[in-house]
Amino acid sequence: MWRLLVLTGLLASMMSTVAAEPGPPAPAPAATAPLPTQAFAGLPFVEGAQLSPDGKHLAGLFAVGGEQRIVMHEIGSDFRTAVMVKLPEETEVRWLRWVGNDNVIAGVTAMQMVTGDRWYISRLVAISRTTGRATKLLWELNGQNAADLLWIPTDGSTEILVAGQDSIYSSLEFWPAVYRVDVTTGRKRLETKAREGVSDWGADHLGHVRYGIHYRDETTKAALLYRPVAGDGFQWVDRARLRDEEELVVPFLFVPGGDNGFAVTDGEDGRSVVTEVDLVTGRHVRTVYAAKGASIERLALSVDGSKLLGVYTNDPARPVHWLDPVMAAHQQELDGRAPMAVVRIESYSQDLAKMLVRVSTPENPGLLFYYDTASGHLAKLAEMNEAIGSKRLSRAKMVQYKARDGLAIEGVLTLPRHRTAKALPFIVMPHGGPWAHDALDYDYWAQFLAERGYGVLQPNFRGSTGYGAAFERAGQGQLGFAMQDDVSDGVEWAVKEGIADPKRVCIVGGSYGGYAAMWGIAKDPDLYRCAISIAGVANLRREVNDFARSTRGRLYRGQWEKMTPDFAAVSPINAIVRIKAPLLLIHGRKDVTVDHVQSVKMHAAMTKAGKAVEFVSVPLADHYFSREADRMTLLTAMENFLQKYNPPDGKDNPSD
Repeated sequence: MWRLLVLTGLLASMMSTVAAEPGPPAPAPAATAPLPTQAFAGLPFVEGAQLSPDGKHLAGLFAVGGEQRIVMHEIGSDFRTAVMVKLPEETEVRWLRWVGNDNVIAGVTAMQMVTGDRWYISRLVAISRTTGRATKLLWELNGQNAADLLWIPTDGSTEILVAGQDSIYSSLEFWPAVYRVDVTTGRKRLETKAREGVSDWGADHLGHVRYGIHYRDETTKAALLYRPVAGDGFQWVDRARLRDEEELVVPFLFVPGGDNGFAVTDGEDGRSVVTEVDLVTGRHVRTVYAAKGASIERLALSVDGSKLLGVYTNDPARPVHWLDPVMAAHQQELDGRAPMAVVRIESYSQDLAKMLVRVSTPENPGLLFYYDTASGHLAKLAEMNEAIGSKRLSRAKMVQYKARDGLAIEGVLTLPRHRTAKALPFIVMPHGGPWAHDALDYDYWAQFLAERGYGVLQPNFRGSTGYGAAFERAGQGQLGFAMQDDVSDGVEWAVKEGIADPKRVCIVGGSYGGYAAMWGIAKDPDLYRCAISIAGVANLRREVNDFARSTRGRLYRGQWEKMTPDFAAVSPINAIVRIKAPLLLIHGRKDVTVDHVQSVKMHAAMTKAGKAVEFVSVPLADHYFSREADRMTLLTAMENFLQKYNPPDGKDNPSD
């Protein structure tokens, strides 16, 4: 049973623990036992949680029996009455949205073989809260993408605006048309005809189609077609060559009464800002919001999409800035209740009176609360990880060091709570992407490794997002070169600081981080004691050539080609002769992001060369290990391998 619990001493206990020990953590008492692996393998209680517009119901991807389910539930009622839906295997849920208070739509993707090629397919599923019935939307279309949600009504009606393709072949039907689709019946009617070359459409908060994005993959040229609210025809207003890193100014919100719109653009320092622009002339009207030294991560709009309420950034000191004074006041009130934690308003009702609030720290996965702003009542819904609860785990902080060419690199350093931060067995863990970055958030891999006694550094090497356009461009031509050196330089920094034992360092990573782990032991064979690649890319040229078919396939290939002049020269599978350290490969067979064959072939090549290699192929795991059983397999394999080749206690270590 899921009950609402009044916030009492539990949150206060968690926060007072967080506030303690401002310096490096002292060794834990001998009686304190590390948490079991199962505690870290547990799925989050819910991901992507969304309140219904009336604030009475909650939808999200809930952990149920060790797997994720789409669940709709009335807050405060018996959880056994919830509506639960399991989607087919090899289908990933990208997002959930409420349509009124009785229906939820889910954007799902899968990979399918079509005419001998692999294609990413996107579709929508609508789920009724009252009947539990799932309705497929636009699944009768024959195209690749039919899940481009443009607009949701907020007046109680059930017709949404969706763009979808009706063919994968070069014809007019290849280009998406816009449909009004009833989420309760699946019936559709044409709203805007397909237009040759227009790959994306956009609508305003009233449900009027206002712009289209024209794109040709042969040239990577894009253009914006704009329609004034009172006009019937589209006009060309902006052009960009995407492969040259030019960008269209695409509005996410339209200012009533004219042709101005809000868009996210690059500011003077290369970091993203919100600007108001005249969409017809392209004239900059004003800067709506710019975060000093930070980039915009996402936007918070009103439920009806008519107003920008706030901006989320990658500034750890101030992750959200509310432009709306009502929301700003609520945030201030909530921050005051948990001054040493990060308090995020995850979702809110249409009238902003009811909210979902997550309170967390880098040392704890957090607690989920329901906030009634009228009464000021803050009620605990759940611990995001029941096995961990409100315990404070290993301390994490942002650090900065200089790369060998002087470039400043930032990273997240997690120090084990059970031991002094001196000459630690050490893990460097580059992130995936590579167009991503690690932030000062709870990370179950890093916390698991720290709980086992390792210091963990997650470097945001050049090319990472969040540090401005210049920092991203610094990665071009440097994949396998300076990008990898930034990772190794982080190890050298930790050694010089006395944190890491230079003889006891391993490199671990997933996806692109898995590539970096394999390439790390090839490029710097004497630096690392072992490596773990999780869903990693062993053959870069193969990975680029084997992208599933996409309307922007040439553009995506071009982006990768800018990253290195020679894929083969920096592919781990071609550098096995240089590898000295043992390698563990872990890969899910259901991965639709990085082909399982990448690890299969790396394992075969390592074995043939007589190198120390282990391979754990996980039959039902996807790219994100979204099943609890698969996470348990993953963490257990990591722990056993590290115990064998880089034990945290230093025993059975012939090189020490």
